[in-house]
Amino acid sequence: MLPPLPEKLPPKAEPGKPLYARKAPPRQRPVIDKREMEGERKLHPTRVRQGSGRGAAAAAAVIAPPEPRPPREVTITEGITIRELAEKLDVRAKDLLKTLLDRGVFASINQALDVPTATTLAESFNGIISVVSLEEEMVLEVAKEETKESLKPRPPVVTVMGHVDHGKTSLLDAIREAEVAAGEAGGITQHIGAYKVLVNDRSVVFVDTPGHEAFTRMRSRGAKVTDIVVLVVAADDGVMPQTKEAIDHAKAANVPIVVAINKIDKPEAQPERVKRQLSDLGLMPAEWGGDTEFVEVSAKRKKGIDKLLEIILLVADLRELKANPDAPASGTVLESRVDKGRGPVATVLVQNGTLNPGDFFICGSVFGKVRAMFDDRGRTAKSAPPSTPVEVLGLQGVPEAGDHFQVTDEAKARHIVEYRQSKQRDAAMARTGGGRITLDQLHEQLKAGEVKELPIVIKADVQGSVEVLSEMLPKLSTEQVKLKIIGSGVGAVTENDVLLASASGAIIIAFGVRPDRKAADVAQQEHVDIRTHNIIYEVSDEIKKAMEGLLEPVVTETHLGRAEVRNTFRVKGAGTVAGCYVVDGILKRDAQVRVVRDGAVIYTSKLSSLKRFKDDVNEVRTGFECGAGVANFNDVKVGDVLECFSVTKMSAAEAAGQASATSGKK
Repeated sequence: MLPPLPEKLPPKAEPGKPLYARKAPPRQRPVIDKREMEGERKLHPTRVRQGSGRGAAAAAAVIAPPEPRPPREVTITEGITIRELAEKLDVRAKDLLKTLLDRGVFASINQALDVPTATTLAESFNGIISVVSLEEEMVLEVAKEETKESLKPRPPVVTVMGHVDHGKTSLLDAIREAEVAAGEAGGITQHIGAYKVLVNDRSVVFVDTPGHEAFTRMRSRGAKVTDIVVLVVAADDGVMPQTKEAIDHAKAANVPIVVAINKIDKPEAQPERVKRQLSDLGLMPAEWGGDTEFVEVSAKRKKGIDKLLEIILLVADLRELKANPDAPASGTVLESRVDKGRGPVATVLVQNGTLNPGDFFICGSVFGKVRAMFDDRGRTAKSAPPSTPVEVLGLQGVPEAGDHFQVTDEAKARHIVEYRQSKQRDAAMARTGGGRITLDQLHEQLKAGEVKELPIVIKADVQGSVEVLSEMLPKLSTEQVKLKIIGSGVGAVTENDVLLASASGAIIIAFGVRPDRKAADVAQQEHVDIRTHNIIYEVSDEIKKAMEGLLEPVVTETHLGRAEVRNTFRVKGAGTVAGCYVVDGILKRDAQVRVVRDGAVIYTSKLSSLKRFKDDVNEVRTGFECGAGVANFNDVKVGDVLECFSVTKMSAAEAAGQASATSGKK
């Protein structure tokens, strides 16, 4: 059944017209944009067409300029990120990013900024900038939190300074009752040594500095970390050039001076002459009405030592030396080196706070974590309070001597180190190449006008010696020849050093270290000249004589053999005997022998005894075991290497003739 029809049918649509008329939509009110509420329209005002706005609408289109920001003092460090700078300026990070983008710099929020960019960016937001390093910022933060109650008395740091061979290390030996000077090459100090001594239940830290003229920077560094300077002057020698220089360093550091007149036991000693000479330099003795304490001592006979220590403690009490042991540790790197078994090692003087194992730290462009600490006598230290010298293990590289040492959190330390290392890489200079040359040929080529530049590679046992040689050798340059340092480093001479010297025609100066076996072989193949030295003035003398054509008769060293120490035995009446395995060559009785430990020469002497089982023998060849005794040396350890060699002297001309004949046969 169909449904019923509707009562009223819809009208029929006329042609060309719609069936239903559409209603016009109601006009919506304009919605205020959220960006306009945030002030975005103030930065980018909309353009108003002429005549479109009238009355109140036209008045509303005029936007007031933004209020100027009040000046804000901001302290920034190197490598600051955009996020950190925004927090310090109290602005949004996206505003900083936009400002950089307007200048054509694309950056992310965590990107590190160099100091000029960060300064100009902060100044555009009315920031008043002061730039400090991370270490200075940490010191300022610690200083803000310090109170009188947190500062505790600390031991004084005493630096021993004076001219070379005036008895500084011997005086320190007398105080410490230890034999340090006997272990120094040539009997002169060539590193900085730091020692802690107990005096009447009180601690005093002594820093021994080299007296040779080449070690100016080391002495300056010693004066900067010290509270009191003990100036050692020999009574028989008087005031010398390095004595005057030490006085200048102490005055520049504004440190009180105590004068120790040493060697008064000598018959030619004239202590009154020393007092007159020093009074002319501004150090007036207290007994003459001045303010400088003078003490007459004899390091050899241990006279006047107690009086010297008493005066040191008295001067320290007058200065009221204090530090905060609860602060993050900070200090100065006195010396650094590479140890074959332990890696990079730094001698650090803690000046404030307490250093503990596990602390993260930064020194210069090197990051590290304290893996272990050792005191001046080689014992393990569980903590290092203020004014304590310690050897620190756990560095990722070898820091520069004199760098500031600062404990901080890991993330910040890694960030700053990465920034500093990238800057160092950018500033690295390109190395130049050239033909190979030896010191023996240098004078002949100078006469012919062939040599304009002598490249040198420096390898030494500690960082301070590298620094000194790098500064001293270029000063020896003359009008004919210019000395140029193309490479330097700490540790034994390696194959890479020889290859660098070979490629650039350089001479290798090995100071207190030896080339390893592979490096020596490569040097012989490549005809690279390696000069080994243990005393600083021998280096400068040899270079000078080579440049002047006054080379002494050449001492030719012939390598005989090499043996590894695999065990040691104490024999009554003979001392320590080394159980050795001959690796190459032969060991000969009464031949010269060199004890090498971790790539550094420990002792040079001759073989006093050589045995196979119980029989005395004249020589032992490769692949055999033997017992060897080193004359006057009982500190042989397992793992040491005995290098056996013979020494022959010949004139420079003969040596050059032999070298040319050998190369002609090849």
